[in-house]
Amino acid sequence: MLHTLLKSVDSLLPVSTARAHCDIPCRIYDPATALIAALSVIRLIDIMKETEETDDGPSLARTNTLVRCVQRKEEEAERVKHEIRIIWGDYFKVPHINAHPIINNLTHQIMMTASTCKQEANRDDAEALLELVNQFAEIFWETKGITTDRRTAPYPPARPVVYPQL
Repeated sequence: MLHTLLKSVDSLLPVSTARAHCDIPCRIYDPATALIAALSVIRLIDIMKETEETDDGPSLARTNTLVRCVQRKEEEAERVKHEIRIIWGDYFKVPHINAHPIINNLTHQIMMTASTCKQEANRDDAEALLELVNQFAEIFWETKGITTDRRTAPYPPARPVVYPQL
């Protein structure tokens, strides 16, 4: 009934329909945000460990730091998933997938590992997440015909990250 009513109103007052086929402006994709988020997951786990190992004993400030780190770690792991999902779903087309048949499984591994990073506070899992996102970035840039190299990020946790050679 509501559908019929709305259809009648639409026929009396037609409204132009806007259409878009991309979540972001076409051709503006970059895995850099996912890489920074993956680095952040590692760094937040490091801060949690450093905070836990202090000899100050339980305190409100220490608890606050731990809670904030857990919250941010979860947000950054989710950001990895979001950014990779957008690039994988909107950018990678059949020719890319045919040229790089591992991309679907790699994307799935990123999703699963990011979820593990949200559930746990294990640095090895966070390191694995960064490595998977680095592999994704290498494939992404290769599809654009741009070579990459891995350089150590200039900030903690100072891990190797894929950069395009522009």
